[in-house]
Amino acid sequence: MIPRRSRREHRRRRWNELREQRGRGIFLLPSLLTTGNLFCGFFALLLTVESRYAEASLAIFVAMVMDMLDGRVARLMKATSQFGVEFDSLADVVSFCVAPAFLIYSFALAGLGRPAWFGAFLFVICGALRLARFNVYTGVTDRRFFVGLSTPAAAGVIVSTVLLLHREEPPRWALVAIAVGTYLTALLMVSTFRYWSFKEIDFARRRPVQTLLVVVLSVMIVATNHELFPFLLFGVYAISGPARRLVLGRTIALPHGELPTKEPS
Repeated sequence: MIPRRSRREHRRRRWNELREQRGRGIFLLPSLLTTGNLFCGFFALLLTVESRYAEASLAIFVAMVMDMLDGRVARLMKATSQFGVEFDSLADVVSFCVAPAFLIYSFALAGLGRPAWFGAFLFVICGALRLARFNVYTGVTDRRFFVGLSTPAAAGVIVSTVLLLHREEPPRWALVAIAVGTYLTALLMVSTFRYWSFKEIDFARRRPVQTLLVVVLSVMIVATNHELFPFLLFGVYAISGPARRLVLGRTIALPHGELPTKEPS
């Protein structure tokens, strides 16, 4: 017969083991979403090689959704970790730096010579620098803003352009404009322009009716012209940083050592 004290110790040990397994499961879910982000970026590269530019653009858009979800899930489950932050950044390099750069190179820049394809490389290096800077410090003490255009938003500018123009072969002037736009988008990522982060807005709790109307209206707009709307959305957001500086002037914000959360980086 097993002593009562031994049975209690066995149950306590078993309970601790179950709690540890549960903790590992919670940390696994955000990592699975980040892995989905990485897979979408890799899949976009494969589709680009096959000249399936529209499908590659959609794969990068799905990667953006995965990138938004992993941070939200990690915070809701209180499963944030330094490992998750680093893994998320590595996935973002593939999905939002390498994949969009290779996509825009194959679609528009390959025939324009060395200065044009160097723009694709500049996009990759600026995106990597943007992620590294974000992991070291956020750059502003106000959580409402990012310093520099985030890599998912920059990728959105690139892939929405491809999605808009993929049905017909663009004329040379359009290809030159795309090359210039690639340079500018890359430089915006390492700029000091401040972009609204949308972290502190919670429309779902404070204004549920307005949120529902906005969502329904957005779905209707996307359904009406699903190729033009993303281009306008990401284009306006990319311009908003310089426009805000032009209207409000430069705001001095000293960088600090706060570790970032898993947000669009």
